[in-house]
Amino acid sequence: MLSFSLLSMGLVVLPFTAAQMIYDVTVGGAAGNLTFSPEAIFANPGDQVVFHFQQKNHTVTQSSFANPCGPKEGGFDSGFMPVAANVTDNFPTYTIRVNDTNPVWVYCAQAANTANSHCGKGMVFAVNCPADGSPNSFTNFKNSALAIGSSLAAAASSTAAAPSETASNTWTAAYGSVTVPPAPSGSVVTQPITLQSSSWTTVYTSYPNSPAPTPAALEGQVHKVIVGGTGKLTFDPPRISAQPRDIIMFEFHQKNHTVTQSSFADPCRQLNANGTTGFDSGFLPVADDASSFPTWNVTVNDTAPMWAYCRQKTPASHCGAGMVFAVNSDESSQRSFSAFQALAEQLNGTAAAASASPSATGSTSGAGAVRVGILSAAVAALGAFAIVL
Repeated sequence: MLSFSLLSMGLVVLPFTAAQMIYDVTVGGAAGNLTFSPEAIFANPGDQVVFHFQQKNHTVTQSSFANPCGPKEGGFDSGFMPVAANVTDNFPTYTIRVNDTNPVWVYCAQAANTANSHCGKGMVFAVNCPADGSPNSFTNFKNSALAIGSSLAAAASSTAAAPSETASNTWTAAYGSVTVPPAPSGSVVTQPITLQSSSWTTVYTSYPNSPAPTPAALEGQVHKVIVGGTGKLTFDPPRISAQPRDIIMFEFHQKNHTVTQSSFADPCRQLNANGTTGFDSGFLPVADDASSFPTWNVTVNDTAPMWAYCRQKTPASHCGAGMVFAVNSDESSQRSFSAFQALAEQLNGTAAAASASPSATGSTSGAGAVRVGILSAAVAALGAFAIVL
């Protein structure tokens, strides 16, 4: 009987190795999801994890179990990957390779160390984490991140609390007998930003529920706001959320309006506090049959709330009719846009010369939050006409 050896035939038996796997993980989402989906996977050495970045602006940053919301020294970091709301395909990706079976801990670094921290809201991920019931489980990792978020939110809330002498939590308005809630206190945050191939350090004022400081793009996002129109005393939209480097382009339609910075407590007069004068477009008249419209831009430099109004008073106060506008207003607080508009209507744009006490000056948090845009020569020429409609 003949017997054969595989080796004698020149064949080599190789050890069996499992095929390398690719795991797809979705980061964020169109609904504003602050999630990695799935949140945790098990992978073998050589496998790859491909992170698909969807709407908003997130990172994939390696951390540690002991410090879930802080970067691991020498760990990987995708940098910020902004995705516009109207993107439906070709989402950017970032890939990591699994080198061993040790746990890998990951978080999103957006709004780090602030009350709006994505990690602090539970946006974390893990590879090869121990099972639930063990000390280093994914559940414990996520709970630690949420605890950090709760601590940051509590600190922000404490900072924003009204002074003890305002026991009623209200202030007297800058004029009139109306009372308004006190201004929130902001905290100055210094944060390194990496966006695409650029890196810089930004210093901004963080307020409760203010947006993240990272722009959606290096050149910023343009927000178009329609001012007025036939039969309209409105800004459309009346409020927006904007990030540093974003541009607000005010497009003036029919009649004769302005966009003028004010304060929450004094909605119908130009901001003038602590040596700071608020921006003002000047009057930009537009004829009823106009087909082209002048624009005026403001560039956002901060995440602080900003308030504005139209200062036209003929034949009646436009501000008093509710023609006001807000940027980064905290809609979950007493200083929401609707509260600002109601205050403007209640005060009716009156210019009573009552002196304001220090506690009545209102929020100046918007001061310095923007820089005035440049009018084109044509728009400046229009503004020279004192047409009041």
